[in-house]
Amino acid sequence: MKARLFVLTLAILGGFYFVTTRMAPSGQAPAWLVHPFSTTASHPQAANVPVDMQMATAQAAPEQRLYPDEENNVAVYKKALPSVVNITSTIVTFDFFYGTVPEQGQGSGFILDKEGHILTNYHVVSNARTVEVTLYNKQQYKANVLLTDKAHDLALLKIDAKNLQPATLATSRGLEVGQMVYAIGNPFGLSGTMTRGIISSIRSIRGPMGNLISGAIQTDAAINPGNSGGPLLNSHGDVIGMNTMIDTGGGADQNAGIGFAIPIDSLNAALNDFSKYGKVLRPTLGISSGLPIGPDIASQLGLPAAYGVLIEHTVPGGPAAKAGIQGGTQQAYLGNTPIFIGGDLLVGINGNPVRSDQDITEIMDGYQAGQAVTVTVYRKKKRMDIKVVLGNAESSQGVQV
Repeated sequence: MKARLFVLTLAILGGFYFVTTRMAPSGQAPAWLVHPFSTTASHPQAANVPVDMQMATAQAAPEQRLYPDEENNVAVYKKALPSVVNITSTIVTFDFFYGTVPEQGQGSGFILDKEGHILTNYHVVSNARTVEVTLYNKQQYKANVLLTDKAHDLALLKIDAKNLQPATLATSRGLEVGQMVYAIGNPFGLSGTMTRGIISSIRSIRGPMGNLISGAIQTDAAINPGNSGGPLLNSHGDVIGMNTMIDTGGGADQNAGIGFAIPIDSLNAALNDFSKYGKVLRPTLGISSGLPIGPDIASQLGLPAAYGVLIEHTVPGGPAAKAGIQGGTQQAYLGNTPIFIGGDLLVGINGNPVRSDQDITEIMDGYQAGQAVTVTVYRKKKRMDIKVVLGNAESSQGVQV
């Protein structure tokens, strides 16, 4: 009896196996072996997944569409990238045994015209024996250094190349704190890198070569070693400045959210000087420090005008000093900041109102060293027009404007 029951059980199992394997479509696993949650395209048995589960899976795949600000990011990058170059400079140093040791430094730059002129920072190519330029398409060229100007931290290079795409230069006038900016360059040797941020401030600073940059564009767009000389762009992909330095806050040599760019109008003025005179003749009034004045400060100090630049110091022997413009005579404090008061309050140049150092810089961009301008000041309560012959910033150490 037991033997019959055993044989009957084997027959039932064998029949079930035959039906579920031999009668299934060729190449398809039996239905009882299919995992109920398998949905991969490589498995035809995915058809056994419930319809509602298939719909959920299909809807989970996002469409590859960009938001408007992302589309603008891409457009800026595509427009500007062909105009941005990587610059490798090679200098020669000496080892312990006075043997020559080549060392390489890296920076960025941007193409000015189809003739192959490229603008970068002076400190990128300073003391270089050889300079090599790499385009966005990886083509490499030896570069000739046509101009170096330490006082303004700029250098003009030239390469012999065809089909170049020049950058579009905008203006640095009228820039607003908060507007979007982009930096493209070669940080840490990572070519073609774009970062985005805003204009954080516009202020005068000391550059990496000790030069004073009037109206420098401060940004929180990530700028790191290797970005020097590359373009700072507006939201149209046009150049508004040249990235030149970062403030690390005393930490490592990397971005801390504070970077600076030389305004493009200052660079254009220097290049115009070079094209006309073969050297840069940046004009200056010879004012080494000035305090921007607003209504509150004017009221505290009892000034006769609610705007202007209070002259704290003039450069000894400079244009302003020669013309009789006076600096401060008494030290005071504005909060915790020491200032000098008692000097002339500068309110205009050739009829143009002056409210800040940036205004002076922008006005100076329209003149040449050696030209005369009429400077309007208040001396105590008296309004005066004083004729000043502009000097050359290159020969006036420490000159601000």
